[in-house]
Amino acid sequence: MLQRFLVWVLLAGAGMACAQDYPNKPIRIVTSEAGGGNDIQARLVAQGLAGALGEQVVVENRPSGVIPGEIVSKAPPNGYTLLLYNNTLWIGPLLQNTPYDVVRDLAPVTSVAKGANVLVVNPATPVKSVADLVVLAKAKPGELNYGSSGTGASNHLAGELFRAMAGVNIVRINYKGAGPALTALLAGELQLMFPTAGAVTPHVRAGRVRALAVTSAEPTALFPGVPTVAASLPGYESISIYGVFAPAKTPRTIIDKLNEEIVRFLNRADVKEKSFNAGMETVGGPPEQLAATVKSEMARMSKVIRDAGIRGE
Repeated sequence: MLQRFLVWVLLAGAGMACAQDYPNKPIRIVTSEAGGGNDIQARLVAQGLAGALGEQVVVENRPSGVIPGEIVSKAPPNGYTLLLYNNTLWIGPLLQNTPYDVVRDLAPVTSVAKGANVLVVNPATPVKSVADLVVLAKAKPGELNYGSSGTGASNHLAGELFRAMAGVNIVRINYKGAGPALTALLAGELQLMFPTAGAVTPHVRAGRVRALAVTSAEPTALFPGVPTVAASLPGYESISIYGVFAPAKTPRTIIDKLNEEIVRFLNRADVKEKSFNAGMETVGGPPEQLAATVKSEMARMSKVIRDAGIRGE
């Protein structure tokens, strides 16, 4: 017993010393490709951490999918490599084998933001509501295309959930990122898409796409006056949740320091406004809250994926 107590004291002391010295070199935040919701939130968090910790914080963009999660899961657990990612991080493994286990290989730091996806159509598509879209899709099975940015991405799951619950045959066209998919939608190569609010807000405001509904269970202030998909398809819900993670076994003292500074930054009125203007709402909280969200969403979406017959690539 005494030996174990001494080991605990030594480890605790080492963790405290580590936190006192942290950080003393640049920190990198790994995320997906530039321009999407992950990138927007990563750059906000990087700004906040750099100002609070006095060290450079660099955002490293990688292709969407398993690559960002794999990089961070294999990084040294010292607080200098972080991950900012949305649901794809924990939903992807439900659809395909991944080189990391979210619960085992990553340590939650804090939730960052949440946002509804938006069902939008190219203006040339002759529909004004979800009901209109369902009627058109049933009249033209296999003729309407929707875009996604990768297996397990929120825009993929939202589309597949819609396809299954509406009982329609819409065809998924997969792109390397949300940006290329949106470009295809604007060009008329796609008829519809379920992008994040942050990615599509400027296009909706400019009239380049038509918003039919939001994918949250309740209406959102992000898109006032726009109904929910659930109003036409009861029980439908698919939202984007963003969080910061560190490699597993990162000392708790470092996790707590990062959490404290990020949450403090997210609670600033100007930061809330920036997120809102980008189509997201800030939702910072303790690491345990993010851990609980991940586990509950994995359980919920596992059932959704199974019941809807959604398949990975």
